[in-house]
Amino acid sequence: MDGKPYPLPDSWTESSIGKAVVKTKQRDPRKKPDEVFQYVDVSAVSNTSFKITGAAPTLGSEAPSRARKAIETDDVLFATVRPTLKRIALVPPELDGAIASTGYCVLRCNNAKAEPGFLYSFLITDHFNARMVGLERGASYPAVRDSDVKDSWFPLPPLPEQKKIAHILSTVQRAIEAQERIIQTTTVLKKALMHKLFTEGLRHEPQKQTEIGPVPESWEVVELSDVCRFQSGGTPSKRNPDFWQGTIPWVSPKDMKRPRLDDVTDHISQEALESGSKLAPAGSVFVVVRGMILAKTVPVALAEVPMAINQDMRAIVPGPKLRSDFLLYALETFRGALFKKVGRSGHGTCTLMSHEIAGFKIPLPEPETQELVATAIQNLETKKELHGLKRDRLQDLFRTLLHELMTAKTRVGEIQMKAS
Repeated sequence: MDGKPYPLPDSWTESSIGKAVVKTKQRDPRKKPDEVFQYVDVSAVSNTSFKITGAAPTLGSEAPSRARKAIETDDVLFATVRPTLKRIALVPPELDGAIASTGYCVLRCNNAKAEPGFLYSFLITDHFNARMVGLERGASYPAVRDSDVKDSWFPLPPLPEQKKIAHILSTVQRAIEAQERIIQTTTVLKKALMHKLFTEGLRHEPQKQTEIGPVPESWEVVELSDVCRFQSGGTPSKRNPDFWQGTIPWVSPKDMKRPRLDDVTDHISQEALESGSKLAPAGSVFVVVRGMILAKTVPVALAEVPMAINQDMRAIVPGPKLRSDFLLYALETFRGALFKKVGRSGHGTCTLMSHEIAGFKIPLPEPETQELVATAIQNLETKKELHGLKRDRLQDLFRTLLHELMTAKTRVGEIQMKAS
C-alpha cells in the first residue's frame, strides 16, 4: 500500500482498497450460447458522467473472449486499460447480473467497511488517478493491473460519514444529469423547430419544391452571392510575437464550437491585421472550408464582434436584404444540401471552393419574417446556453466537493450547516 498522501481526522482510519472489498467471480457466457446477457465493454462507460452508457445485449454464442467478469448492483468498475481516460462507474440495478470486460477491475465493497458510493467517488479523485498513471505499463497499450488498484491506499471514514459524503456527491451528479437532459431535449427541439419554420414558415403556408427541398411558397430562393459578400482569412507570422499580443479576436476552426462567437482564445494586433489579414465585421457568418468537414455538420458561427479568421475559413457578410441570424440558421438547416450539390462523399478531408459557397442557395422571406423566425430559434438557443452554464457551475461544484470531502478539508457537518 502506498503511503498516506494527506492527513486524516482522528475518526478516520486508513486501509488499502483490497482490504475493503470482497472477492468477485468470473463467468463464461459462451457456456450458454442461446442466452442473451448485457455486456459492459470498456467503451461502454462515459468518462464525463462516470456512468455506464452503452451496455449491449449480446448472445452467449457471440460473446467476446474478454466478456468474463460477472457484476452486481453497486459494484464499482475501474477500467485498467488506458486508466488516464478515467472510465469509472457504479453498476446500476438494471445491470445486476451483467458481464463486464476483463479490462475492468471489479470492486465489490465489504459492506461492513466501505460504502460503494464512497469508494466510487474516491476512484474519481485526482490523487487516485495520479497514482494509476504512475503505475501504467506499456507504451502502445498502457494499462495497470487489478492488484495495482487493490493495493492502493484508501481512507476510511466511519460508515455513516461515508454514506453522507456519497449522498452529497451523488446529489450533485444527479443535478448535472438533469441539466444534460434539458440540453439534449432543447437541442432536439431546436433542430425540429428550424426544420418546421424553414419548410412551413410562420403560418403553415403552402410549400413549393426547390433544389434545397420544400420551402414556403412566398419565400424566394437565392444564391448567397446575390445577397452576401465573402472574405477569406490568413495567419499572421508566428515569427513576430508582437503580432499575437493584441486584442483583435482571431478565429480558427477549433473555435467553431458555439453558434455565436463574442470572443475566442487567440488575439492578434492591429499591426498583424495590416500585414495581410482582414477584419470581418460583426454579423459575419463564418464557415469552415478546409479540413475534416462532414456532410450536415459543416461548422458555422455568427461573429458578434469584428473578428479576423484563418485561411481554413470564409466569412460570409450579409447584405441589407439578409439578417445575420437568419443566415446562420438557414445555413445550419440547409448545409447538407451544399455537399449534395458539390458531390461530396460526406466524410474525410476536403475543401469547399469559393464558387461553391457563393452558389449555395438559401430561402429568403421578407425582413419581418426573417426576424420572427430568427427570434423563435434564438429563444431555444438561449435556453440551451443557460442550462449549459448551470451544468458547468454544477460540474465545478462537484470537483470542489469531491476534493474537499475526500481529503476531509471540509466535513459533512459543515456542508449541512451551510445548507441549513
